[in-house]
Amino acid sequence: MSWFSNFLTSSIGKKLLMSLTGLFLILFLKVHLLGNLQLLKNDGGESFNVYAHFMTHNPLIMFISYGNYFFILMHFVLGLSLWAKNRAAKGTTYAVSNHRDSSWASRNMALLGILVLAFLLLHMGDFWWKMKTGQTGMVMIGEMEVKDLYTKVAESFKVTWIVIAYLIGLLALAFHLYHGFASAFQTLGINHTKYSPIIRFIGTAFSILVPLAYAIIPLVFYFTK
Repeated sequence: MSWFSNFLTSSIGKKLLMSLTGLFLILFLKVHLLGNLQLLKNDGGESFNVYAHFMTHNPLIMFISYGNYFFILMHFVLGLSLWAKNRAAKGTTYAVSNHRDSSWASRNMALLGILVLAFLLLHMGDFWWKMKTGQTGMVMIGEMEVKDLYTKVAESFKVTWIVIAYLIGLLALAFHLYHGFASAFQTLGINHTKYSPIIRFIGTAFSILVPLAYAIIPLVFYFTK
């Protein structure tokens, strides 16, 4: 098994793991967005509170969630490791030529990753942690009593600095996705003149539309609710 561990700790292995975890997190973003859009329903938060209750009480979803936390941490650590190695190699002819041809997002993926992680920590600290530690109220939906996370969201998204922090985090996420989406497929060997333009188009659309949809939620609460 030494060859396997050597491969996973090599640059190629790390890039492969980065790609796989990145694609998983992209899928998670889409699924999580569908749930968060329940916040925009005009039902006093009932749909969102039911969704939040399901996500925190279904054993399979909870298992996937903890796996997701692990993948986020792995993605971040691998990204920093590769960034540090590239920085150490800076100054070679290879590094310089790639720098000239690369986009701003590709040259600043480490910074973007740090901003996205900070955004996630803010998000989890303000909602997930407070829900887990009983800092949210309870509400009856039918005959079921659930935690009223909707009211906590509504209160937070009336705070200017929180909304601004979310928008900065989502902007960083957009740039991170813009480079990372196509890069993940390229690392996996899916790089063909026929398919690459389609992948780049889907990646660009995803990197714009998904963060934009997330950003609409705090803006709606801040300005209208």
